[in-house]
Amino acid sequence: MKPIILELNNRDHKFIYEQLYEALREQILDGSIVPDEKLPSLRGLAKDLGVSVTAVDQAYDQLVVEGYIVARPKSGFFAKHVSRGTSGSPGEDHRKQEIAADIYGEDAFIHDPSCFDFVKWKKCINEVLNYHPDRLLYESDPQGEHELREQVAEYIMRSRGVEASTDRIVIGAGTQQMTSHIARILKKMGINLVSIEEPGYLPVRSMLRDAGFQINRIPVKDDGIDVRMLPGNIQSAVYVSPSNQFPTGAVMTAGRRYELLRWAVENRSIIIEDDYDSELRYFGRPVPALKSLDQEDSVAYLGSFSSTLFPAVKISYMVLPKRMAEIYRETKGEYSQTCSKSEQLTLALFMKKGYYYTGIRRLRTLNARKLEKTVSAMERYLGDKVNVQNTRSGLSVTLRIKPTLDQSSAELAEKAAGIGLDMDPISEVTDQDTSALTYYYSQLPYDMIEQKTEELAGVWK
Repeated sequence: MKPIILELNNRDHKFIYEQLYEALREQILDGSIVPDEKLPSLRGLAKDLGVSVTAVDQAYDQLVVEGYIVARPKSGFFAKHVSRGTSGSPGEDHRKQEIAADIYGEDAFIHDPSCFDFVKWKKCINEVLNYHPDRLLYESDPQGEHELREQVAEYIMRSRGVEASTDRIVIGAGTQQMTSHIARILKKMGINLVSIEEPGYLPVRSMLRDAGFQINRIPVKDDGIDVRMLPGNIQSAVYVSPSNQFPTGAVMTAGRRYELLRWAVENRSIIIEDDYDSELRYFGRPVPALKSLDQEDSVAYLGSFSSTLFPAVKISYMVLPKRMAEIYRETKGEYSQTCSKSEQLTLALFMKKGYYYTGIRRLRTLNARKLEKTVSAMERYLGDKVNVQNTRSGLSVTLRIKPTLDQSSAELAEKAAGIGLDMDPISEVTDQDTSALTYYYSQLPYDMIEQKTEELAGVWK
């Protein structure tokens, strides 16, 4: 095994592990590191370069994920045969897109595999399968696996300031299932009126309407929902997204939050807080959860892992006020757990080992760079056709269509899909009839953003 010579720059804006990853990738591509050549051990390379073992581990993990090296048990890491034609460049992304289209159909979108560390996820899956296979031979607790509820309790306390005991936490398959649980509990409490944000997330409104609730629409201002328009002198509920309202991106101010909490107490009512994307805030600190201010136990708190892990993992959770938790426990035996038990146990281990927290920090950094690049490219190539809004958090931005584009948002989304870009007309997912698109910029690899934006400007002409 010949020594590997690398030059790292502490003044570079990139993290050390990113520099190390790029340098090793380049040496594999140009043949300096030949196929099947063994790479130095984690500790060995860290010592040679004067960097941390963690940095080398992160770089190696990324190279494994992208197929540049392979980890062989008890042997180490070895270079794979990769030519320039499969270098992870935009050309390779196109090739992957063609393969995806063959498997999943022509409407497959471009995705960025670097958004999630599947290597560590596989380690946790293997540990569950190797050491706890007996746990998979019987059904999951309808309330969710206790280990995962423990990790959720620790996580939301640390990151969102929400204090919760495991008997108040419920695990389920997606926010919509959590909403179904809450709807049943509200009915048992005698609540038949639910206020929702206007504009708001259409699937939630549809679920509540189909469950038999009377729906009351409340306008959203720049500082959140207009509390003065909520019903008084009647027990009801209100569904809000105070930290990142969809689709406006409004953040509820502290004053408005306390006003909403007072309304709930005075009217014996329930606030349903959907805290989606709360951790993915790229400028300043994440906004504290409304639930963290709740002194009277009036807030039912909803959260999801789909944004911070990967969308195929439909694991969500909720923290219930005491009176709602008691009703849930009385009836939970009537329902089966629809969230995969193996994935629950894997996630619990993933969080316990600290991988989840590392992943969120890395995702914030990566998406902040992507967001800045996306906004810059949109202004350069499409500044006369769209306004880019909601650019501080989440996995998407809103593109407001200017009159210079005389096509419908549905037509524009279809053309974007033709080049692999995932966009949804806002009118399809909200009750807002407007010429705007939700653009999931985070799915694109960073190096493709400029190219695909220029290509989008071409197909939208």
